[in-house]
Amino acid sequence: MSKDTPLPPLSVSQWFNCDRPIGLDALHGKVVLIHAFQMLCPACVMQSGPQAVRLWQHYRHHERAEDVVVIGLHTVFEHHEVTTPAALAVYLHEFRIPFPVGVDQADTDGPIPKTMRAFSMQGTPTTLLIDGAGRLRKHQFGVEPDQQIAAEMDRLIAELTRPIL
Repeated sequence: MSKDTPLPPLSVSQWFNCDRPIGLDALHGKVVLIHAFQMLCPACVMQSGPQAVRLWQHYRHHERAEDVVVIGLHTVFEHHEVTTPAALAVYLHEFRIPFPVGVDQADTDGPIPKTMRAFSMQGTPTTLLIDGAGRLRKHQFGVEPDQQIAAEMDRLIAELTRPIL
């Protein structure tokens, strides 16, 4: 998916930690970090999940906090029978995940859920970074250092045209 290709929508069957569904079109003008994970993925539980929480905490207190959104996407491509929304609710509570989390919608064509397929994700964890113009600027399978992702997010924030108030 190139930087200029329009992004597919998030196909989400249920949202947690928010009052209403979140669409990427409504986030235009903001830097968006999507943390795609599975609650039974060891790298997600031990590394990328805590990292997403740390990044959420960091940008929540940032001078440009209103310009950054962190979203989780629970994308289940295996162990479907035990990774239910009820189990996810417990996971989010126990691991204190504070940001909005969507459940990637199942696809009738196979085990790969709709958003995972639309974004051509290889697995979990996957990090997606979207710039203020709504372009996909990072698509990374695996875990990278916090500082690297934060530096990339800071560059995208600096690209925003809205001045700091």
